Amino acid sequence: MSEAKKATVTALQAALAAEHAAVYGYGVVGGRIGEERRTEARAAYAAHRARRDTLAREVRDRGAEPVSASAAYALPFPVPDSASAVRLAAELEDRVAGVYSDLVRAAEGELRGTAAEALREAAVRAVRWRGESVAFPGLAERAGTTSTSAAPSA
Repeated sequence: MSEAKKATVTALQAALAAEHAAVYGYGVVGGRIGEERRTEARAAYAAHRARRDTLAREVRDRGAEPVSASAAYALPFPVPDSASAVRLAAELEDRVAGVYSDLVRAAEGELRGTAAEALREAAVRAVRWRGESVAFPGLAERAGTTSTSAAPSA
């Protein structure tokens, strides 16, 4: 396998891991979110599940075994109520956008376009959850954050 293909598979695996984490995180969000935003949380959950399944196929199509989901993920902060669930949803989207920006850099052709679309969707969802945007979604060094990790962490 060429170095470029290895880089693409590595970026696909990172995006898949981020989607696994987002699906888990939205399970937490869904359990805490207020009724007024529950439909939005369900839609995001469904979108991340669909992206996760697509990424797993992309990894398999390249002859690799897709990374598995963890049994659980450490959340970046406690989520006892609706306000913290909204913050978690925005954080999940920021982290997903970060790994998709890496996939955009590593991929070519149709996969690059798909990754760019996923980055855009995550950035838009983050804005909706947060109520404000960042200048460079998916680029932590430009957004003033220090973490581009896919999985929520303690």
